[in-house]
Amino acid sequence: MEPSGVLIINKSEGMTSHDVINKIRRLYSTKRVGHTGTLDPMATGVLVVLVGRAAKAAEYLVADSKAYTATLRLGITTDTEDTTGTVLTRADSLPSCNEVIRAIESFRGDIMQTPPMYSALKVDGKKLCDLARKGVTVEREARRITIHSISAEPTDSESDYILHVSCSSGTYIRTLCADIGTKLGCGGAMASLCRSRTGDFDISSSHTIAELEELDGDSRISLLIPTESLFTSLPAISLPAFYEKLSRSGCEIYQSKIKTSFPIGTRLRMCSSGGDFYALGEVKEYENGSAIKAIKLFDI
Repeated sequence: MEPSGVLIINKSEGMTSHDVINKIRRLYSTKRVGHTGTLDPMATGVLVVLVGRAAKAAEYLVADSKAYTATLRLGITTDTEDTTGTVLTRADSLPSCNEVIRAIESFRGDIMQTPPMYSALKVDGKKLCDLARKGVTVEREARRITIHSISAEPTDSESDYILHVSCSSGTYIRTLCADIGTKLGCGGAMASLCRSRTGDFDISSSHTIAELEELDGDSRISLLIPTESLFTSLPAISLPAFYEKLSRSGCEIYQSKIKTSFPIGTRLRMCSSGGDFYALGEVKEYENGSAIKAIKLFDI
């Protein structure tokens, strides 16, 4: 049977997210592998990998909040907003530590952020990073993001500060560093990045590729987390065997029949009478009333 589940990888520096996927495909002997939330090659930390049938969940995942630890380097700007890029400007002097801390803390809350050119976002079907490598710059609309919390620690280097950031999905930490530098008037770039959490998945429960390569097949499979863990924020419903069979066949299950009253649009974890998750469901309005229908089966 094909392995299936969620794997929390601690990506090492220098690897692309696609490099990780290729290694997991080999280690788990399946082509069906995906991931959520790309990490740049210079970044480390949590990469949520979906193995086997779990890969079908990617399009249905709710955007999760994330947590990062990053190094902000003041006094320079680069074309990539991180220290892997070409330096564009250098400052003659740097602000005081108190000024830096105040500026950083001012970014807490809802803010507007313009995605960087060096990103995987697409414009007219083309990735911004591919355009940037050709020297092409296009207009990008600023988007509302949320910085839930942000703090900073000075280091032995006058130019470097360690940032601890909890933020909404879609936040670019590189751009946050650059924007902080702009506010301070000295410029700034990201010198390192580690994603410590995405949603409910923490780096403390992650595994490196090197660790996986040391294990035998059964041990690797034992590390897979049930697909249901991707949807723990959703309400669950256990269906009697009769209604479970109907739902697996594509039939809608009317709420009046099973004595539930979830609002229209609610997504649910559909479980068997024994509590085993088998599908993601959604409440819709039908001719005969409100009903729950499976929109993606995970346990066939």
